[in-house]
This record gives sequence, C-alpha cells and structure tokens, in this order.
Amino acid sequence: MGKSYDRIDGRLRTFIEAQPIFFTATAPLAGDGHVNLSPKGRIGTLAVLDELTLAYLDFGGSHAETIAHLRENGRITLMWCAFTGPPTVVRVHGRGEPVFRDDPRFAGLLTHFAPEADGAGLRAIVLVRAERISDSCGFAVPFLEYREERSLHADHFGRKSEQEFADYCAGKEYVGVSVDGLPGLPLPLPPRP
Repeated sequence: MGKSYDRIDGRLRTFIEAQPIFFTATAPLAGDGHVNLSPKGRIGTLAVLDELTLAYLDFGGSHAETIAHLRENGRITLMWCAFTGPPTVVRVHGRGEPVFRDDPRFAGLLTHFAPEADGAGLRAIVLVRAERISDSCGFAVPFLEYREERSLHADHFGRKSEQEFADYCAGKEYVGVSVDGLPGLPLPLPPRP
C-alpha cells in the first residue's frame, strides 16, 4: 500500500540516492501540448539538497522540453523504480526551476555534486522543491541488473570545446524553443562560471 511522506529522509533518501536512473515528467499548460518524460542517468548527477529539495545536472544532447515546461509553469514529477531488492516506486511531485550557467547560484549548486559528475555538455542545474512525496508498490517493475555506466555522452561532449558546445546548442532544433513553441534554453548559451 502506498504512503505519503512529509520529507525526504532516512529510508527514502537512501533509496533515491542508490538508484542509477530516475525519470522526469513535465507538461505545458496547453491541453494539446506535448507531455515530456525523460530518463536521467550518469552517476552522481542527482543530489538531495535537504528534506524537500533535490537538484540534478541537465546536459545537452536532447531537446530542452523539461526546461521549457519549467520556465512556463514549474510543474515536475521525479520517479525512481527499484529494479533490484524490494519492489518500490517513489515519486516526488513538485515545482522546479532551471538554474542556468549565468545564474549567480550556479557555481554554489555545483558543489553539491561530485566533481566527476560535472562534465562537458552541462547546460543547467534543475532545482526541484517537493510538494508531494509518495511511494507505491513496484510489483510489476521487472528485476534488471545494472552493469555499468555508458560513457558515450561524456565522451562525445568531452571532445567539444565550450564554443563548439555553444554552437551545437544554438544549431539544434528544439533547444532554444520547445516542440510547442515555448522558450527553452537561453541562447546563445552563457559561458560557464
């Protein structure tokens, strides 16, 4: 039976921090807009900042739908599934905001992540303030074995200079503007602090 929680601590925090993957879901306000669901990986790119606040590193390589939706309405859900151990699904429904590279908070927020988690292709840090925290059974979630991280993303963007990455962002469809025409990543991409 699922339960709701007042905060992310103890068992919940341990569970969240142990998962190698999580998912983000956002949507625009328009009823005919596109709902976005994204997997997030890369070890160490999620941080529980306090009992109600999480942050994750947002990298280039895909569209900027999550950023666009957060800029428009701030709604976001994060979800973790147990692919090993007891069957559990945890969701954090909340309000999020992208913190861009030229935001004075950016450098300070980066200190919450392991140095090796930061890397080439970093566009923003997404802050999430929890409004509802709950778990449910994961009886239908299959057992899956985690083998290792994929290095393709880090390797690909690691070969680009900062200018090449900025040019990449500027030239990629649905980065500056979402598929629904909402403002996405500010372009030109601000330099890293």
